[in-house]
Amino acid sequence: MHILVTAATKYGSTAATADRLAEVLRSAGHEVTQRPPGEVDTLDGVDAVVLGSAVYAGTWLPAARELAHRLEADLAARGVWLFSSGPLGDPRERAEDVHVSSIATAVGAYDHRVFPGAVDPAVLDGDDRATIEGLHAPVGDFRDWAAVDAYAREIADGLVSRDLVLAPTLPA
Repeated sequence: MHILVTAATKYGSTAATADRLAEVLRSAGHEVTQRPPGEVDTLDGVDAVVLGSAVYAGTWLPAARELAHRLEADLAARGVWLFSSGPLGDPRERAEDVHVSSIATAVGAYDHRVFPGAVDPAVLDGDDRATIEGLHAPVGDFRDWAAVDAYAREIADGLVSRDLVLAPTLPA
């Protein structure tokens, strides 16, 4: 299967998560292409898509939202898995803080995972640094690579064990 992995990132942490997902998918035997959302013009030749974004104030970055809306019909015709990166704290408790349900529904996503991100004040712009300081947010790298790897393996297994993309389930 040919999988497109694309993610909107602001400071690079989410891009690193996308890189890790792509690496595990490749090691599972899939052909993987990676592109930033703004560089995705078509899904020709792509069987499945892993689409993600950094999350700020519960919202995906514009580039990921725009890709989902622009290629909504093409995405809905393929297997789509979503991921969000950035909420701090336990992702199981923060998943409801990520507002992507309308995107997930529109593209027929099979799953959406929320991963904690990384906060490095040295790379933040002034506004983001002030926000982090004002909220007394924890600083550090909170990414859970084992969880990212497990999600990639779930995607790979799903593509192999079921013909999700080649024979989508049609309503009865």
